Amino acid sequence: MTEASALPGQPRGGVISGPATARSWCVLAPNPSPMTLDGTNTWIVAEPDSDLAVVIDPGPLDESHLRAVIETAERAGKRIALTLLTHGHPDHSDGAARFAELTGSSVRALDPALRLGDEGLDAGEAITTGGLELRVVPTPGHTGDSLSFHLPADRAVLTGDTILGRGTTVVAHPDGRLGDYLDSLRRLRSLTVDDGVATVLPGHGPVLNDAQGAVEFYLAHRAHRLAQVETAVEAGHRSPAEVVASVYADVDRSLWPAAELSVRAQLDYLGEHGLIEG
Repeated sequence: MTEASALPGQPRGGVISGPATARSWCVLAPNPSPMTLDGTNTWIVAEPDSDLAVVIDPGPLDESHLRAVIETAERAGKRIALTLLTHGHPDHSDGAARFAELTGSSVRALDPALRLGDEGLDAGEAITTGGLELRVVPTPGHTGDSLSFHLPADRAVLTGDTILGRGTTVVAHPDGRLGDYLDSLRRLRSLTVDDGVATVLPGHGPVLNDAQGAVEFYLAHRAHRLAQVETAVEAGHRSPAEVVASVYADVDRSLWPAAELSVRAQLDYLGEHGLIEG
């Protein structure tokens, strides 16, 4: 068995739900699948001495989960004052409207269609609730509306699906674009180098203790996959399905539809940069 410390990003072992940093707590949604791993991580973040909390990604429309998030905050003596979304995929956002009803909190997101309230989210914006500061980091690529949230006081970043606690994420073509995704990974790498971010609080999977190592792994993985796709095209595999069968032959076939989305994004990227013929 491989030690967790030897894996990319140094994932923490043990139960995913529970405290992660001084200001963050994970409540795991009951929606495990090959795409969601153990389930969606709903994050409660708050200053330890504040009675106000922020929730990031309420998760699916599951009444028991939404109430468990509220009860977790209440047991800590906190009221949920704000809900934020990293992106609009249903496993992160479908419960947001009901959660807003239960808590009376507004919902802020990059996509206006997902907001409940007048305020959106702007790149670089500092959100302050109960003394807690979160900084909005644009990280498109997995989807066009993907955001991360920098938690400076804990030297942590909440990445949604941009970086996962285990495995790698999908560039969800056509909304997701590989060039954007690579830029987002470099932006996250800058947070680790320039801002001292050490911990990744992902949208799925365990917490990562080595943020820079995780980002470097993702960048290397993407470069490797891109080279494989280019080689597959040169070998005569033209359709996305043919490229998937060649490049992802060692991957569980249940994941091939998701892999095809990433391949389509990679083919677009290679075509845009003149690395393959259209």
